[in-house]
Amino acid sequence: MALGFYFSPKPPMTAQQYDEIVKRLQKAGAGHPAGRQYHACFGTPESVSVFDVWTSQAAFDKFGQTMMPIAQQLGLDPGQPQVMAVHNVIVPPSKSASAGKKGGAAKRSAPKKRAKGGRARRR
Repeated sequence: MALGFYFSPKPPMTAQQYDEIVKRLQKAGAGHPAGRQYHACFGTPESVSVFDVWTSQAAFDKFGQTMMPIAQQLGLDPGQPQVMAVHNVIVPPSKSASAGKKGGAAKRSAPKKRAKGGRARRR
């Protein structure tokens, strides 16, 4: 079962601090960690929060072994996240699924025009 992790650090983490964490995670090879299905950072430049969806607690814990020392190097304490079971995630269809058949757009019939007498005829 997927788990959602919500972080709202106290004192607040700035967007600049968040960007530095992401930069260091990428440098450490943890920019796209196994098990993380979704990541969002939101808020104001002075105070951001993070929401992640992970495949398991174990996957999140493994990532934490890399992320926590980086946060501590920057003087940040993410605190304890709120952890919740994920009931549903809705994502848009992939481009290949929504593009229709080969060539991109789905084919459409020409619109019908009304002929005298109310019958429809094709153009």
